[in-house]
Amino acid sequence: MKLDRTYFKMGSHQESGDNRKFWTSQTMEARLKAAFYLNSVAYNFDINCPPKMDKTVFKARKNV
Repeated sequence: MKLDRTYFKMGSHQESGDNRKFWTSQTMEARLKAAFYLNSVAYNFDINCPPKMDKTVFKARKNV
């Protein structure tokens, strides 16, 4: 799939409600898959090879 960034459509309030009905009718797996795809497009990474998290930024410490 390729995201068409030139497409834009003004919608009514009723149409946005239909969009919400569509996504709430989808399974959680399908919604997460779509969200992951949109993140890959937004952050420009390959969907089959996502970037690794830099674990050196965070430090674990014990609460005393």
